Amino acid sequence: MATLTLAIPEDMKVQMDKCAEINWSEVARGAIRQKLAQLVLFKAIVAKSKLTEEDAIELGKKINKSMHEKLKKKYPEAY
Repeated sequence: MATLTLAIPEDMKVQMDKCAEINWSEVARGAIRQKLAQLVLFKAIVAKSKLTEEDAIELGKKINKSMHEKLKKKYPEAY
């Protein structure tokens, strides 16, 4: 098995130490496994897409604008 070393903030380490019964290596493996599964699915979807990068950027802009307008109506006090 390969070894992965990562840095975490000190406050996170303190919290983790309070839960010594948790196998944090297994938690990390599970999170990585889940992210990899998402990426495999994403790549499968993208491979079938006919959108160009420019199309995707334009679509993203339209979605952002739509979400902005929706949230502006829902939370007018924030604007």
